[in-house]
Amino acid sequence: MPCFYVMERTVVHMDIDTFFVSVERLVNPLLEGKPVIIGGTSDRGVVASCSYEARRFGVHSAMPMRMARQLCSQAVYVRGDMELYTRYSRLVTDVIAESAPVYEKTSVDEHYLDLTGMDRFFSCYKWTHELRQRIIRHTGLPISFGLSANKTVSKIATGQAKPNGELQVLPLEVNNFLDPLSICKIPMVGEVGYRLLRSMGVVTIDTLSRIPVEMMERVMSPTGIVIWEKANSIDRTPVYLWHEAKSVSTETTLDQDSIDIIRMKGLLVKMVDKISFELHDKKKLNSCVNMKIRYSNFDTHTLQKQIPYTAFDHYLIPVEKGLFGRLCQHLILIRLIGVRFSSLITVNPQLNMFHDNMEIVNLYQGLDRIRRKNGLKAVRRET
Repeated sequence: MPCFYVMERTVVHMDIDTFFVSVERLVNPLLEGKPVIIGGTSDRGVVASCSYEARRFGVHSAMPMRMARQLCSQAVYVRGDMELYTRYSRLVTDVIAESAPVYEKTSVDEHYLDLTGMDRFFSCYKWTHELRQRIIRHTGLPISFGLSANKTVSKIATGQAKPNGELQVLPLEVNNFLDPLSICKIPMVGEVGYRLLRSMGVVTIDTLSRIPVEMMERVMSPTGIVIWEKANSIDRTPVYLWHEAKSVSTETTLDQDSIDIIRMKGLLVKMVDKISFELHDKKKLNSCVNMKIRYSNFDTHTLQKQIPYTAFDHYLIPVEKGLFGRLCQHLILIRLIGVRFSSLITVNPQLNMFHDNMEIVNLYQGLDRIRRKNGLKAVRRET
């Protein structure tokens, strides 16, 4: 019988250390070494990010700003500038894109790289070390990486390498590396899952890996199986080839060609509302908006604008209206209008916390829950 060789995967996870804080320190070096807290600056604001110095006081992301001030009154509080962070995020991605054969951008500050097979020609660890040094030289940002056989182990390795470090976990060393670590190090083990597992007496990844998978499924449903697999260093998720063209879009052909601007702006609001909900549902942010108009003579015109990463329609609607106003300069009947959001990245459940207070965040999350349960038309924005 023929013998087939299955090549070991080599996956790198790269993560910029305290990204927002690190960018602010590039702009203002006086922040170096001080506790820094970034987010909405009013008492109703939310912590979007904080430095390691602030974390020692118990401050963490998604914490109400009022509580953060009680824990660390001496911190420097910064409102945050998503446009600035988006620019630096793209700088890092550009450096990676120049060299990496396959990479996936999963957040503003995280990337996965698939280097499978490269070891036949060049040391994967040496190559990644040199890439990390290029990123640091080019951007000035501290960045850490973990290198191992799959996404889960490499991401956990990055966490252990921080701050500003690098760590390779060879296939034969994976169990020894994972076993003593806390279950909170496993991606997908959130606060609720952590409390549940601790109530079962599970503290380390080693203990979790020994629980029968059937029990994990009974206790945590299908998620329990995935967490059990991660604890046993099983992760077949590929590194998806990422490019800026990823997008969500919608367009509407009018019943009759029209120059009714008020009506079309109303349609525009509904379209933005629809696809921004898609972003929320998929936990995505976009940083490029595009407007499309097709006239009755079938001439088609488009216009796009780069924006800071966001998913909030109260920010996206004025941008799209502005593009529509710039395009719609001719007294020609319009046949079709379209909206597209591109340059998508995946984010954690917290949305944009730099410009909005907790009430706005809770409002969006509440509206999303209603729409998931009752359909998109259950809640409509006034046009």
